[in-house]
Parts: sequence; structure tokens; C-alpha cells
Amino acid sequence: MTPSYWPLADLRLTTGDMVLRPMTEPDLGPLADLLPEDVEQNPVFPSYGGRDGRRARGTTLHQTYWHSLGTWRPESWNLPLTVSVGGTPVGVQTLEADDFAARRTVDSSSWLTMTARGRGIGKRMRLAVLTLAFDGLGAEVAETSAWHGNAASLGVSRSLGYVDNGVFTHADRGRVDEMRRMRLTRHAFAQQQHADVRIEGLSTCLPFFGVG
Repeated sequence: MTPSYWPLADLRLTTGDMVLRPMTEPDLGPLADLLPEDVEQNPVFPSYGGRDGRRARGTTLHQTYWHSLGTWRPESWNLPLTVSVGGTPVGVQTLEADDFAARRTVDSSSWLTMTARGRGIGKRMRLAVLTLAFDGLGAEVAETSAWHGNAASLGVSRSLGYVDNGVFTHADRGRVDEMRRMRLTRHAFAQQQHADVRIEGLSTCLPFFGVG
């Protein structure tokens, strides 16, 4: 990517030894190799005959990345961020929004490698994108959702100030179950003490997010 044409390439979120930066083409293969089996795939993308397991998941990861770039508009965007700790990739954190200039509402999702789980990394990377959303972009609300039995994800959300916001029935790869919606306001986020998150390279990106 050339920053003069695509300034998002220079965006960085840093907290301690963790760095979040926009995913790039060279990241795709290594991330596909790390993608755990239990990570939900985007159902809008097709399956291909003769491809299953890791190859199928990796194919969808590639298409999800290309789709996020190819369909980006100030009115509707999806930012996938590669997350590294101590220089080692450990997962992906996304931030997305529709009609952000009017609604000031973002949604997020993420995944971590198996070895990175249970170490507080999920909370730190969510905190980083929430800081980008609230402090950098001027969001008023952050939303997310998780399977009702996903205690780790729900626990991260609650620890950051999210509150329950209803349930809905969701279907994925033959599984049909309830998911919990969670909601966090700017006011609730500001009431908590958080580790410092440094945002770099944002000013030139603001028009891409529909801000300013």
C-alpha cells in the first residue's frame, strides 16, 4: 500500500508491547496459518469444492480482506487490524461502521490464536480499537455480540463497560443458537481508567472514516 494514496496504511495503535495496524497482503498467508478452527467465518463468502479445514478458512480470510478494501466507503467501512505482541502476530481485531457520520456507532469483532488466549490480550486489543473509535473518531456508541456461551468474549465486553442489549438467534455452519448483543456508550467508556493507547497516523485517515 502507498500511504499517499491510501493513508490508512500508516495508521497505528500501540499499547505497551502490543501494536495494531491495518492488515496487508503479506499478512494473509501467516494469519491464515494461525487461524483457529473455532473462529466464525463470514457466511457471505462461498465455499469451494475440494477445500476444507484450514484451506477453506484461509480462503475466506483472504476474501474477507479483499472485500473490506474493495468496498470501503466513508459511509460504510470495515477495518481489519493485525495484532502483534512483542513483534509476534497473535490475531485480528476489526472495527466497522455503517453511516458513521450520522449514527456515530461502531461494531467490533476479533480472534486470537489458541496460545494467545487467557492472557488479557483480547481485552487490550479491544481497548485499543475502542480508544480509536471514541477518542479518535468521535463515536458515541460501540456494539458487539457473542454466542451466549462464549464467556471469554462476554467477559471482555463487560470488563470494558458494555451492558447487555438483547439476544438474537444466529445460524453458523449448522449451529443455531442465541447470541448476546452488548452495548457501550462514550460516557460509560470515559468513566473507567484504561491503559494508555497511542494513536498514530489518524489525521489523514479521517475523511476515509466519514469524519470531518
